Amino acid sequence: MTPRRILIIRPDRIGDVVLTTPLIRAVKRSFPDSFVGVMVNSVSGVLLRNNPNIDLLITDDPNGKDSGKRGFWDQVVRLRSLKFDTGLMPLPRERHAWMMLLAGIGKRIGVGGKIYQVLTGTKTVSRNKYIPLRHEADYVMDLGRKIGVTDDDLSPELFVSPEESEHARNFFVQRGLDPDQPIIGINPSSNNSVPNWKPEQYVRLCEKLSGRYQLFVNIGISNPAMERLFDPFKTNHIVYTGSDLRELIALCSRLSVLVSSSTGTQHIAAALKVPTVTMFCPLPACSFKLWGSLGNRSEVIEPPEGYCGLRCPVDPKICTFDEISVDTVLSRIHMLFDR
Repeated sequence: MTPRRILIIRPDRIGDVVLTTPLIRAVKRSFPDSFVGVMVNSVSGVLLRNNPNIDLLITDDPNGKDSGKRGFWDQVVRLRSLKFDTGLMPLPRERHAWMMLLAGIGKRIGVGGKIYQVLTGTKTVSRNKYIPLRHEADYVMDLGRKIGVTDDDLSPELFVSPEESEHARNFFVQRGLDPDQPIIGINPSSNNSVPNWKPEQYVRLCEKLSGRYQLFVNIGISNPAMERLFDPFKTNHIVYTGSDLRELIALCSRLSVLVSSSTGTQHIAAALKVPTVTMFCPLPACSFKLWGSLGNRSEVIEPPEGYCGLRCPVDPKICTFDEISVDTVLSRIHMLFDR
């Protein structure tokens, strides 16, 4: 029997790509002789480096090197040459529905019921309006179930090479931290994509942690105003503004706990089995039931009862979790260490 050739397309944000790794692993486990290709964008694609379940990693950059008609048709030609027989598309996009059809991929499965999916003959799986609400990784796994995947392990995974791990260790040592002692990661930024504390609250948390623990504060790039807020911690701790996502992954792998709102960094930590303390909005679209950490030890913190109905602005971009106290987050960190 000819081994299957399966393409998985997820050119999405960091957390979404991380939560697609259970599907990738399940496909390889269910069809061990298969050839598995994964198409991602040029930014989040580095998340999947070193993944043993992927035979070929393909990047698609429609706003850059793969832009325009020429870029589209070059991708079609490349996919056709790879002779995939099955294509799975967890994120519905018209570009990739037509790309799979024109590349001659016989079995094509996506999510939802867009008109272009009908026109391209793409079979679909429904999320049934998120009723009952399940985890994003479980919804993604539905595409695998459609082709006979039987593995239901939803824990995400990322892979750090020995060289990357050693680099991370040296990074901490050279900046005065002891990687053999607890290091708490603080991720104050969410790019206004989800409800989150004001940066000043994270500063107060760092003040309470500073005398007892080593801190790694991940500011992210192009955020000088937030970086200035954390200037007082640069002497004894690390305030990180790097732009190398692989380096961030390696550094996160050596953390003892990560504190954040629901962000891509949270999913990176969970995939590395690093314990997480995460603040979540209980509304379904932001809920921990949909976006919570999987496969690691985790603590979920929601606003007190009544906050969302009476005092929340009901806009993730401006909700600041005012009633989640620093002491509440501290207690959850200590709970993880006590375990």
